[in-house]
Amino acid sequence: MEGWLVEYLPILVFFCIATAIAGLAVGGSWLVARQKPDAEKAAPYECGFAPFGDARGRFDVRFYLVSILFIIFDLEVAFLFPWAVTLGKIGLYGFWSMMVFLAVLTVGFIYEWRKGALEWE
Repeated sequence: MEGWLVEYLPILVFFCIATAIAGLAVGGSWLVARQKPDAEKAAPYECGFAPFGDARGRFDVRFYLVSILFIIFDLEVAFLFPWAVTLGKIGLYGFWSMMVFLAVLTVGFIYEWRKGALEWE
C-alpha cells in the first residue's frame, strides 16, 4: 500500500499546488479589483444592450441552412488530415479513393451553389 501512495504523491502535490495558485489568483483579483459593476456590466447580455424581442423568436431558415452546410463541409474537410498523414502507406488506392470522395464533395458544393443555398440576400 505504501508503494501505491508514493507513486501518486507527485499528482497529489501537483493538485494541491494548482488549487492554491488558482485560489490565490481568484482571491487576489477579488481583493484588488473594484467590486462595483455599472449598469452596462449588469445588463443581461455581454454587449450591454437590453434584450429586444422574445428569445424564443423564429429564425430564418437560411441561418440553419448555412450552419448545416458549414458543419457538413467542415467535417468532410476533416477527413483530409488523416488521409494526408497516411498517404505514403495507403498508396494509389487510397489516393484515388480520396479523389472520388473529393469529386463527390465538389459536385455537392456546385449543386448547392447553383441552387442558391449559399446566397444571402
